[in-house]
Amino acid sequence: MSEILKAVAQDGQSVTIDVRDAVALVRIARPHKRNAINEATLLALEAAIGSPPDGVKAIVLSSVGDHFCAGLDLSELVETDIAAAIHHSRMWHRATEAIEFGRVPVVSVLRGAVVGGGMEIASATHVRVAERSAYYALPEGQRGIYVGGGGSVRLPRLIGVSRMMEMMLTGRVISAEEGERIGMSHYLVETGQGEAKALELASAIARNATMTNFALIHGLPRIVDADRPTGYLIEALLSSVAQDDQEAKQRMQAFLDKRGPKISRGG
Repeated sequence: MSEILKAVAQDGQSVTIDVRDAVALVRIARPHKRNAINEATLLALEAAIGSPPDGVKAIVLSSVGDHFCAGLDLSELVETDIAAAIHHSRMWHRATEAIEFGRVPVVSVLRGAVVGGGMEIASATHVRVAERSAYYALPEGQRGIYVGGGGSVRLPRLIGVSRMMEMMLTGRVISAEEGERIGMSHYLVETGQGEAKALELASAIARNATMTNFALIHGLPRIVDADRPTGYLIEALLSSVAQDDQEAKQRMQAFLDKRGPKISRGG
């Protein structure tokens, strides 16, 4: 057993946080359950990402062990009535909203099982790094249930309505390579290299102007969902707010003084 697994077993935490400068590394820590999410873990995840420590400007969402998340801990669905089931789904909605529309951008590390609720959580993150061990599935159709953590809203925007429907109807498992091709991940790296890549990306994101990051994670999705006139108005407002930020003014002046970073083909 690795030192991380030993530490998790000793303290019993289902979510751990490790702050590294301006980046917080948040890990789902239920490796004995392939990181399946129970209610306590969901609430801990919502708190960790929704209210990050002061000074944190980006978050890496990863996991302990060989799997990102095998979905909902199905033991919590046994003998629940309709009212309880609705409450449970709405709790997932609140938690995934805290990821998608939280204070800072979230980069996820996808490895092993990214299944059911695991796909729903991943789809709420802003940048997704998959290791070659990752595989994706929506087995709810074979289990007599339906996605309840926001998957119907987010996943069709990533992979398409038809593909999501086919995955749920047939139970097909998608590989890491196909997942990158259809939009489930932005990056594909070798197994074991996901966290390093995600931390590299999160560190770069943390160096962006704060208001620009805010506009991207809060404004861009709403612009896409709006009609054109509303989208143009939101864009104008966000652009003006971002430009008026003191940090942005300093960066623009640095660029004009030829002190700012230049865009090159290599990055």
